[in-house]
Amino acid sequence: MTIEEAQKQVDEWINTTGVRYFSELTNMAILTEEVGEVARIMSRKYGEQSFKESDKEVDLGDEMADVLWVLLCLANQTGIDLTKAFERNFEKKNKRDINRHKNNEKLK
Repeated sequence: MTIEEAQKQVDEWINTTGVRYFSELTNMAILTEEVGEVARIMSRKYGEQSFKESDKEVDLGDEMADVLWVLLCLANQTGIDLTKAFERNFEKKNKRDINRHKNNEKLK
């Protein structure tokens, strides 16, 4: 699935099953909440925190997909074509960071 297809499918789902989009500010709060859920899993799986019994069955991929879902919602609501935005972002990184990481002593 392309980013464009994902945006369209989310929009179709929201406008049928979901009834309507939440407000942009509500979706921003939801995005923050979902990123927090990813952070909680990461800190327990890869960091020093231990899992609570209730957290042992969490699915990192599903939580990342939740983040992507809300990001796609926000892009749709604000008229952002994420495919074009991502392509522009790649161009920016290729110009700005062409040697940045190669010359970073911390990465050697």
